[in-house]
Amino acid sequence: MPLRYDVPTPLEYFAALVQGDDVPLLEAAACIAHDEEPGLDVQQILGDMDQLQARLRRRLPADAGALQRLGALNQFFYGDLGFSGNLNDYYAPDNSYLHAVLRTRRGIPISLAVLWLELAQGVGLRAQGIAFPGHFLVKVLLPAGQVVIDPMTGESLSREALAERLEPFRRGATEDAQHEAPLGLYLQAATARDILARMLRNLKEIHRAREDWERQVAVQDRLLVLLPDAWTEWRDRGLARAELGHHRQAAEDLEIYLAHAAQADDAQAITSLVGALRRA
Repeated sequence: MPLRYDVPTPLEYFAALVQGDDVPLLEAAACIAHDEEPGLDVQQILGDMDQLQARLRRRLPADAGALQRLGALNQFFYGDLGFSGNLNDYYAPDNSYLHAVLRTRRGIPISLAVLWLELAQGVGLRAQGIAFPGHFLVKVLLPAGQVVIDPMTGESLSREALAERLEPFRRGATEDAQHEAPLGLYLQAATARDILARMLRNLKEIHRAREDWERQVAVQDRLLVLLPDAWTEWRDRGLARAELGHHRQAAEDLEIYLAHAAQADDAQAITSLVGALRRA
């Protein structure tokens, strides 16, 4: 009797990767592009990164210190391979798809960071992502302290430069709130789940701005697999489904949101919308 194997859907594949605590960041981030290219070979992407890691390791002496490894990594990534930010088309969805970033060598801070982190960890650096407001960053822990780096350029950032970047996000805060949130609080390491959520939310906002509701719903399907308790994502998927005319599914999503956010400022408006959707 021949054996039968059910091929997982792209969403099921993603769900399998993110169900536990030890999320494989590179693989999970790469398969985000399956919604756009269902036939994408994620294992090829992993293999390509393995080859880049091998090339980088061959450049390093066995006794290379952390600072030497960091310098070699940045020269390899930004100098030799030519990775940089896609400033000419910053909001293109391709900037969030790792296979496209590998091909074009252009991306946005978070997609560049995912690739950079993979290479950094491959040469033994203690590297982590930072979910900094407005611009994703990376850091490397060195014997003498930590270095914070802009993944768009490889530039190391001083405390003054970081404080300047943070200032626009602090302006609406009270003096007490500013006192309670020192710079170090914004430099905490981001988990793989945090990084994936930020990548998906970037895509979500791109699709919402373009009123591309089908793509927005596909992205939010992944967000809700990743963060099932993110109640505002249930609301936003419901609103996108309503735009598509999927009334029953939209109402179900919005009712889940209301069940957990009954005191939200928009609860009354969402309740009215659910009624209209149910009548439709």
